[in-house]
Amino acid sequence: MLRLNIVCLLVAMMGVACCRAESSRSQPTSLGRGGHAKSAILPEIASSHACLQQTLHPLYPDVFDKRPTVPSPYLTGNGTEILTAILKNGKCVLMPVTVENGKPLHYSYRVSTVYGKDQQLQVDRGDFPALAETGLHSQAELDAKDMITGMPVDVITYIGRPGRFSGAGFMAEDEDIISVLKGDNDLVRRLGLTHPQMARPLFHVWNMLLQEIQCGKLRRFSDIQSFFYNGNKVTLRAESMKGWQISIFHDEIKGRFDIDVQRMLTPAERLFLQEKYAHLSAAQMAELKEELTRFHFSEMVPYYIMRYGFYEGHTDYRADPIAIACIFGLKSVEEIENAFRGSLYRTLINHFTEENTPGD
Repeated sequence: MLRLNIVCLLVAMMGVACCRAESSRSQPTSLGRGGHAKSAILPEIASSHACLQQTLHPLYPDVFDKRPTVPSPYLTGNGTEILTAILKNGKCVLMPVTVENGKPLHYSYRVSTVYGKDQQLQVDRGDFPALAETGLHSQAELDAKDMITGMPVDVITYIGRPGRFSGAGFMAEDEDIISVLKGDNDLVRRLGLTHPQMARPLFHVWNMLLQEIQCGKLRRFSDIQSFFYNGNKVTLRAESMKGWQISIFHDEIKGRFDIDVQRMLTPAERLFLQEKYAHLSAAQMAELKEELTRFHFSEMVPYYIMRYGFYEGHTDYRADPIAIACIFGLKSVEEIENAFRGSLYRTLINHFTEENTPGD
């Protein structure tokens, strides 16, 4: 599924020296406009005082015949975040995926493309003070919002709908930017999570791809077959496109990759859903499971979530907060159901229109 309708000249990837982490590791400091999210609203990751680099566990591109016995994600003693992944040849790797600010991420046909982490910690405090302070939007702030990044919300909505800035769009034809922000903010709040917590696993996925690029291992398709996250095995398919997508917020965020993540429900989870949603038809049950355990996104989305609390509306590139929580083990299926109590199917498929925005 290719969203791009802005086709740019493909630039050959530069041969970049393989490195195991970005040299620039900016830490959250002040919260001015475009400042960083407070570390207090970022999720905890399993850690140990022993650093993996100081043990028998070298990092990517080194490989293992068997899966190393470390948690995934894992936080080393020096602050490096690690994921365990499986390559298409069956070998295991330890991927450094620390969420941090780094070199620019800049796609261009006029100058050399740069593959860096860019501003992964940036939150738009100027437009959304509550988001920067708490990790969630204020309903009152969203109600009063008529401009974002200096752009009228009506313009953002217009260019974000299908067939304008992109073929698939950033929201459905019956949605607008404020209704989508409100809708997803309510979903995240009901899950007991924050937008930075939602963004982190998607940044981890994107940072794995950046590691492949920096080590000269990624051409068109990622060599990563799957990875482990909070006890779940997540399959991955990622493909680099010839062009790139520009942002509806008129910021520096761009997208070039099509990324799919999916995990299988356990037998106990499938039985639980069958019992709770016995009234659904077979087709509806299949749709519920699909929406809960798989989604398709671009590298734009984690930056959008962290900066604006924007997961995209109901399009092919939506990263639904409920699916993020399920796939990456942020919440169990039972906990997710308890948050929505019999309305999970409807919540996953309904668009965020003015008449159907949670929390209104």
